Amino acid sequence: MAQIQLAAIDDLDEYPLTADDRLDSHYFMAWERRRWLNCDMRLKGTYECRSMYFDLINIAYDQSPIGTLPTDTSVLAKMLFVDRDHFDQLCRLEFGPLHKWRRVRCDTEIRLMHPMILKSLTEAISRKEDHRARSEAASVSKRLLRLRTAMAGYQKELAENDAAVRWIDDWLLKEGCEYRSPSWIERGISRWSDHMLDMTMSRNRANR
Repeated sequence: MAQIQLAAIDDLDEYPLTADDRLDSHYFMAWERRRWLNCDMRLKGTYECRSMYFDLINIAYDQSPIGTLPTDTSVLAKMLFVDRDHFDQLCRLEFGPLHKWRRVRCDTEIRLMHPMILKSLTEAISRKEDHRARSEAASVSKRLLRLRTAMAGYQKELAENDAAVRWIDDWLLKEGCEYRSPSWIERGISRWSDHMLDMTMSRNRANR
């Protein structure tokens, strides 16, 4: 198969995604329509090769690591529900079903990857991580606001102290507090007072 570069294992690139990189909640894939309509694979490949090529792209999204395929053409033929010998013949064409797929290392396993799919997946995972980061930041902001509001019922000035609110929030998290009841808030304020007293005493000893 001319499309699969049979380089030595040591010469193969390491696939950047692992089995831990998942897009389980994504039931669609980004498809650059105009790029596909004008690429050589579509313009020069046979309808049969184009069909298999597109099927393999879809299949790769459900593989592990995501975006890769096994190198065994008999397995690929089964995935496509086609005869293995016929599939091998098509893969010898310049614009066969495995056009621009190449071998890479995935941990200790050798698999196939396609640069276009990797680019799409990298962008999707980046968007997912950005969304998660924004969600986590929003969650922290809401949690701090609730704590600040609760603390204002005890000491208004303390509730306006950002350092105090964040310190007490961190203390509650470390204590494993799941429900921030009044008693927990009071304990947090008390621990903050103890913390500030310890800092003041330490400074005084250092200045003697």
